Amino acid sequence: MSVEIQVASESASLPSETLFTDWVGLATKEREGADVVVRLVDEVESAELNQSYRQKDGATNVLSFPFELPSGLPEEALEDDILGDLVICAPIVFQEAKEQGKQPLNHWAHLVVHGCLHLQGYDHVKADDALVMEALEVSLLGSIGIDNPYEA
Repeated sequence: MSVEIQVASESASLPSETLFTDWVGLATKEREGADVVVRLVDEVESAELNQSYRQKDGATNVLSFPFELPSGLPEEALEDDILGDLVICAPIVFQEAKEQGKQPLNHWAHLVVHGCLHLQGYDHVKADDALVMEALEVSLLGSIGIDNPYEA
């Protein structure tokens, strides 16, 4: 597994690269050896990406960009298992943790796991899919001692 961390945020007290690698590894057990890029940004970049790719205004906590094989390139041309990119807005993560009364590191872990599940095709648009995804998140986070992030 390869996890590349790109820091494009002015936020202080960001989690360590080791923690990000651990969280990505936790959420990608089924894709052992997969490559993931985690980009930490501020509100401006998050809002620009959210508008460009989701047509939604404002910054958001995490955006997931699953890898797509370039058109015409055969799968066997790639030597690496590229899962995709996560873009996480650090100020939003800290703000949400405070508003929700959560430990910031626990909220970071949740968003990395959540984003990595999106990279692997999980979604929460439909209620049934949301239940599956949330149950998996709760199970994975519980395995490292983090309480259910969906409980008030």
